[in-house]
Amino acid sequence: MSGRMSRVQRQLCSLRGTLMNSGYQQDIVILGGGAAGWIAAALLAKKTDRQKTRITLVESEEIGIIGVGEATIPILAQCNAMLGIDEFDFVRSTQGTFKLGIEFCDWGVAGNRHFHAFSDYGHPVEGISTHHYWLRMRQSGEVRPIDDYSFAYAVAKNNNFAPSDAPNSRYHHAYHFDAGLYARYLRGVAIELGVQRIEGKMTHFDLDGESGNITAIHLANDLKVPGDFFVDCSGFASVLLGKGLETPFVDWSRWLLCNSAIAVPAKRAGAPTPFTRSTAHAGGWRWTIPLQHRSGNGMVYNSDLWSDDAARDTLVNSIEGEPLAEPRLFRFTSGHRKQFWNRNCVGIGFSSNFLEPLESTGIQLIVMGVFKLLKYFPERTINPVLRDEYNRTSTCEIERIRDFIIAHYYLSRRPEPLWAACRDMEIPDSLRHKLEVWKASGQIALGDCESYMEPSWLAILLGNDVVPARYNISADLYPLEQIRNGMELRREEIVRSAQAVPSHQDFIDQHCKAPRTAPAD
Repeated sequence: MSGRMSRVQRQLCSLRGTLMNSGYQQDIVILGGGAAGWIAAALLAKKTDRQKTRITLVESEEIGIIGVGEATIPILAQCNAMLGIDEFDFVRSTQGTFKLGIEFCDWGVAGNRHFHAFSDYGHPVEGISTHHYWLRMRQSGEVRPIDDYSFAYAVAKNNNFAPSDAPNSRYHHAYHFDAGLYARYLRGVAIELGVQRIEGKMTHFDLDGESGNITAIHLANDLKVPGDFFVDCSGFASVLLGKGLETPFVDWSRWLLCNSAIAVPAKRAGAPTPFTRSTAHAGGWRWTIPLQHRSGNGMVYNSDLWSDDAARDTLVNSIEGEPLAEPRLFRFTSGHRKQFWNRNCVGIGFSSNFLEPLESTGIQLIVMGVFKLLKYFPERTINPVLRDEYNRTSTCEIERIRDFIIAHYYLSRRPEPLWAACRDMEIPDSLRHKLEVWKASGQIALGDCESYMEPSWLAILLGNDVVPARYNISADLYPLEQIRNGMELRREEIVRSAQAVPSHQDFIDQHCKAPRTAPAD
């Protein structure tokens, strides 16, 4: 064999030399692509000095991502704006649609329907939240649901959509998109911002004998990738944070009983709704996510109380369009790593935490994790004070989100075994306190690091008919007829304004219609 090196070998040697002699003050290495890896890469590249920090992302095409229809909350719009992404180009490129909230069907009791909207129920009146006036009206016999005073709901229920005008936005919006196309889109954004991508599958890593820090990862193609700080975006495998640094996992399955999901794409039936739909079933709940080229469908359930076959049959029989692939089964455990940031490695996405997708928290937790990392961004010598604060706030945030999700199950009055078990379980003290304060006073007792504010809690509590014993005494300062007139004026104005909003499909067709293409997943 000739002694001359092949072109691939020369490229590897050149890349190896570049990595070992970079001249940068800090090398950040991200392991894993997908949404977590490329969001982290793009945001870090956008918000750090390219002359001081080099960002390298290592991913393998051999390792697939969980490519399902993805639903988000409005924080992603903030993330996209920070990256300078054109909203219409983003939606068009990811076969996306818009989202104004989540519709809950058959939660609480069969036949119940309520909406968690990305909006409030009106501005406070002299410091008193609008729902206290609604509670007073209800005590007097008023029967209108709280949803009637949500602008986002009025738009969504008619399958309409248009962005609410800033700075006086009446509602916010988020997106649905194809997860595979989204990762590909963000890859282009990140590389344009200077991120270096390396194709390869990690085989092992090096630890410093004194500090225990990760010093490099090794790939199957014999490439060694050294770094000062590592971002683990390897998903459930948690290759660096979990396995490598042996960071314990905090198991929340005693509170979040569902442990399995089945997902299947289907042909879209009808116009796409500007909301995600969550429908409760005997053994769990089903999601429906509308995209431009198809719909995303899935069932979340507890495999000990509902068989995989029963869940699969219920899912397949309930979707409206023709299935486009065989259903895929996923197992999971809700919870988080005890440390989100351990030594010189931080976990972003599923490598550090997982909560079932009931409130579309996956992308939310990724973006929040990177935002916090930018806030406490490490230097070559990591300050343990900043690392501890990152871990404290990350733990606090996810515990508050956990409580919000538990509440959906705990408040149910459905009779089936899963729902009865959720209703009878011992809930976290933080959630119990919030519910007790609500039932006694009609107040939402918000704590530190809350992601879901008062309107979100109101949507779930009042949507499940959990009505408090009283309302704020200041709501009695106005005559009841004056309150009725004021609330009715708001409702009528909402209805009138919502009717002027174009249909969701028409808005997409005019601004961000995607070309016909095969789905990425």
